[in-house]
Amino acid sequence: MSSPATSNYAVESAVIKAPLTSVWHLIKLGDFSKWWSALQSSGPASAGISNEADVFEWKFKDGTTLHVKQEEHSSLRHSISYSVLTAEPALSYSSVISTITLFAVTSGAEEGSTFVQWTGSFSSDADVGVLEDGKYKRREALADLAKAVKA
Repeated sequence: MSSPATSNYAVESAVIKAPLTSVWHLIKLGDFSKWWSALQSSGPASAGISNEADVFEWKFKDGTTLHVKQEEHSSLRHSISYSVLTAEPALSYSSVISTITLFAVTSGAEEGSTFVQWTGSFSSDADVGVLEDGKYKRREALADLAKAVKA
C-alpha cells in the first residue's frame, strides 16, 4: 500500500504590528537567535564547514545543529531564502529551501504593520510529520519575532 500523496510545501504567515523596517532589521540568518526562542545561538559557520559563502550555524536548544546557506537576500523585495546544508542529527529528508518575505500593510485596520510569510519547499522524501514540524516551528518563530519587535 502506498502512502498518501502530500504537498511538500509549508507556508505560515503573520501580521506583526510594527513597521516593515523594524521587522526587516531582524531578518539576518546570523541573528535569528536574538529573537527565535528555540535557538541557543546563530552566527557564521566555522571555517571548513563548507566552501560556500554565506553559511551560518544554528544551534537549537534541543541539541540540533543546522548549517544553513543564504541562497538569496533581496532588500528590494524584503525577502531572504536559505537552504540546509548539514544537520546533526541528520534530517530524515534530502533538502529544504525556506523563504521569509515581508510586505508592508499599507491600508485598513492593520495599516503600518508588516505581513510576514515564511515558506518551506521540502524534497519529495519529506513526510507529513516533517511538514507538520516545520509548520509548528515557523508559527512559534513568527510569534517570537512579533515579541522581539515590540520589546
